Amino acid sequence: MANVAVVGTQWGDEGKGKIVDLYTEGADIVARFQGGNNAGHTLVVKGRKTILHLIPSGILHDNKICIIGNGVVIDPVVLIQEIEELQKGGLFPPNTKLYISEKAHLIMPYHKRLDVARETSATGKKIGTTGRGIGPAYEDKVARTGIRVCDIYDEPLLREKLRRSLSEKNFLLTGLYAGSPLLEDEIAVEYLAYAQKIKSYVADTSLILDTEMKKGKKILFEGAQGSHLDIDHGTYPYVTSSNTVAGNASCGSGVGPNAINNVVGICKAYTTRVGEGPFPTELSCEIGKQIQKVGQEFGATTGRPRPAAGWIWYWCGRLYVLPALPVWPLPNWMF
Repeated sequence: MANVAVVGTQWGDEGKGKIVDLYTEGADIVARFQGGNNAGHTLVVKGRKTILHLIPSGILHDNKICIIGNGVVIDPVVLIQEIEELQKGGLFPPNTKLYISEKAHLIMPYHKRLDVARETSATGKKIGTTGRGIGPAYEDKVARTGIRVCDIYDEPLLREKLRRSLSEKNFLLTGLYAGSPLLEDEIAVEYLAYAQKIKSYVADTSLILDTEMKKGKKILFEGAQGSHLDIDHGTYPYVTSSNTVAGNASCGSGVGPNAINNVVGICKAYTTRVGEGPFPTELSCEIGKQIQKVGQEFGATTGRPRPAAGWIWYWCGRLYVLPALPVWPLPNWMF
């Protein structure tokens, strides 16, 4: 059976989590390959709303392998909270395994502080960031100064990297943004504690994927946001900080491009977008408000309202919902 990547074809919020959840019934592995906790997949299980920011939607199914790939930037606070909430709610099946890539980069306290400081001090055009530190974390990754999951298991290395980063970050926080400095020792102690809490989940996830593929297992690659928010191909600069298109399923999970056999693009019958940027077809009238209300268009992560536009399936004053896509196995025309 083919390996499939599920991506958004608009500005995100197309319902990818629901489709991934449906396809997971026939998949063996679900791998998240990009983004951070700036994304939120909303699922309703037994009448209970569950919002996942980092953990793949497949976690709700038993006998699955869920992977947070190397292309994801991880806030350990959010990750630990998600794990604990799932366990407390009885939504972490006993035979389902969660693995976190040892190569994934971590969101540090200074990333969040810088993210908020830049956006609030920006004059003129704002990006509309969620303030979760995702952008600054990806910046450090590209600058080769980032801290990865594997680094928090080597205290001397962690402190060395922290010391180097804080010399720059504190200069910006205090000198440019008139804020208070962050302390190396406090961050080190905090992240060393996180390391112990997630230790049982950390692994070489690209090796796991390769091993499972050789066994003939079916893999579902899960993306976040949508193609119009891609850092290269989206409505730059009003985009997210990672590649959201299907091509990144390979780089963000550590498998070869030939491992992705099919791509499923998810779209809504109308478009929405959260944050700043051009949206020429936005409906500012009562129709737009009704679409927003009926579609419950509020950000899963921030709670911000999503302006709505277009009316492909809006007719006679009522909003019609497209039926769900067929579950696994995928239709023959997709091969």
